[in-house]
Amino acid sequence: MIVGLRGKVIEKEPSFVHIEVGGVIYEVFISLQAFSALREDEVRLHTTHIIREDAQLLYGFLDKGEKTLFEKLLKINGVGPKVAMAICSTYTPSQFAVVINNKDIKAVQLVPGIGPKSAGRILVELNGFDAELVASKSPTTTKIFDQATEALESLGFKKDKISKVLSECRSDDTASLVKEALKLLQTI
Repeated sequence: MIVGLRGKVIEKEPSFVHIEVGGVIYEVFISLQAFSALREDEVRLHTTHIIREDAQLLYGFLDKGEKTLFEKLLKINGVGPKVAMAICSTYTPSQFAVVINNKDIKAVQLVPGIGPKSAGRILVELNGFDAELVASKSPTTTKIFDQATEALESLGFKKDKISKVLSECRSDDTASLVKEALKLLQTI
């Protein structure tokens, strides 16, 4: 079982990366979140190794929380690696934790390949998993979301609307996150 790779990036595409490790080049499927975060030639990925009758596949993650989410999704009946990777590409683990916490079926349906039945099943199966996802995210991310939530609450917005809007935001610093959230809150 291959649980991680550290090596040189040979080729990078939105859905996969080729990594050379000790003279062997591995193809590792990645989410769009990981693709946009890959900046260096040297990379370390947490991996999930899936062995099927016709293939051996590697799925890579920069963030341990994203790997945890991916593996939990694979345990749900009817959710395979492609759908799990689509969820990881659409939401960060912290954003998906908010979706789970709010039981937001429409947000789950935004993921390509997920209909109403699958979205409902995913939310039922992952009930309570949001706390584990929040615990797995980095302290820096937690601090940024907490600060943004505090700032928006002080402006008079309700906590449920704030958490829903923050789950859709992509910014990675407090000021940008608050600005992005304010734009989305104006449309609600």
